[in-house]
Amino acid sequence: MTKGENMTFAKKMGVGKIAASAAAGGLALFAALPAWAQEAAEAAPVVDKGDTAWMMTSTVLVLAMILPGLALFYGGLTRTKNMLSTMTQIGAVACLAMIVWVCYGYGLAFGPEGNAFISWGKFFLAGVTPDSLADTFSDGFKLPEYVFICFQMTFAAITLALVLGATVERMKFSAALVFGVIWLTIVYFPIAHMVWAVGGFLFEGKMFGTDLPAALDFAGGTVVHINAGVSALVAAMILGKRIGYQKEIMAPHSLTLTMVGTGLLWVGWFGFNAGSALEANGSAALAMINTFVATASAGLAWMLAEKLGGHKPSALGFCSGIIAGLVAVTPAAGNSGPFGAIVLGAVAAFICFYVVTVLKPKLGYDDALDAFGIHGVGGIVGAIGTGIVYAPSLGGPGGEDFAMGPQVVTQIVAVLVAIVWAAIGTVIAVYVAKALTGLRVTEEVEREGLDLGEHGERAYNM
Repeated sequence: MTKGENMTFAKKMGVGKIAASAAAGGLALFAALPAWAQEAAEAAPVVDKGDTAWMMTSTVLVLAMILPGLALFYGGLTRTKNMLSTMTQIGAVACLAMIVWVCYGYGLAFGPEGNAFISWGKFFLAGVTPDSLADTFSDGFKLPEYVFICFQMTFAAITLALVLGATVERMKFSAALVFGVIWLTIVYFPIAHMVWAVGGFLFEGKMFGTDLPAALDFAGGTVVHINAGVSALVAAMILGKRIGYQKEIMAPHSLTLTMVGTGLLWVGWFGFNAGSALEANGSAALAMINTFVATASAGLAWMLAEKLGGHKPSALGFCSGIIAGLVAVTPAAGNSGPFGAIVLGAVAAFICFYVVTVLKPKLGYDDALDAFGIHGVGGIVGAIGTGIVYAPSLGGPGGEDFAMGPQVVTQIVAVLVAIVWAAIGTVIAVYVAKALTGLRVTEEVEREGLDLGEHGERAYNM
């Protein structure tokens, strides 16, 4: 072998060793890839298309609760001359709530920074993109943040609309709008943050330095119903009674429309309750069956209460019972077994029946469409009752270490916080609206009807 041949051989051998080393390294790299891929898969958040589709559907269902559901339900309960004004106020304040929500409401309720009572950040949805995500209740599973924003937006909209059930037939349209902006800002957004946001006063538990557990509110017993009901009562008392209240007959002008509205509310409530699971899973399924059976129980129980009270079972009573059951099961939707929900619905119906038919006439306050009598009272019954029906011994989903006593105390604390906060905030909102708009229509407009006096049109031209 010549000198040149030796050099060529040596070069070939060197290249071969390098190639062999590279091949061995590559094999090791490929062997390690499955482990790396597994770790990456575990770390990457999952956006499930089924969950996303379900939450988008739930959001639209809640919108249907407002328009046309609540508009028809409340509209049918008013007198003919106030039908359109009632529906218009509901639609307008719902739209107003949506605009306020995306401007700053979402930031005040679910912002990235904050304390136990309010948050901030993401005003005007700053930083939110089609790629940004929101948490669900399962580790590693996320929703597109825009979907979560829309879902919570409908809750703010319907809560404000519910308040107007106590003030219809006498409150100015302009006053309703001014009241709505202020009330959302100082009442709804803080309570939503306290109950549903990480770091919230009632979300975290251990209130007032105690060892009390976190409050249970699956879909809005405190945030929506107690909040709206108490605010409705306070607003009605400041506004004053309708002309002729308890002296003239003020019967609903169309129980047919109220019945249609009731059906739409019940259907939409599945988005409200089952959607609050934030996923299409077993928790949503539990909320779904409870929304069926608690509501059915309450509808029958209210008519039974009418019969026991010496009256005929009525369509109005049936509709009232349906709503009372829906309200009561809202905080318990995913926090109760089906039979606990049945009992809760029936108990709420009997208590709400008493408040609406006995207590309200005795006290003489003019809660026109029983927003407090059904939403406020039913919400209180449901919120406290949730601390009971959550127990696994009663079929609830609570763990083996669940302690009923401390949980019920927490539920009572949550109820009291909601009542006090809503009452004080509503007083402020109503008086600001009164200073800016006058609050109440003139006697002439009230007697003529708000349809013509406030909007220049009639519901029925015959």
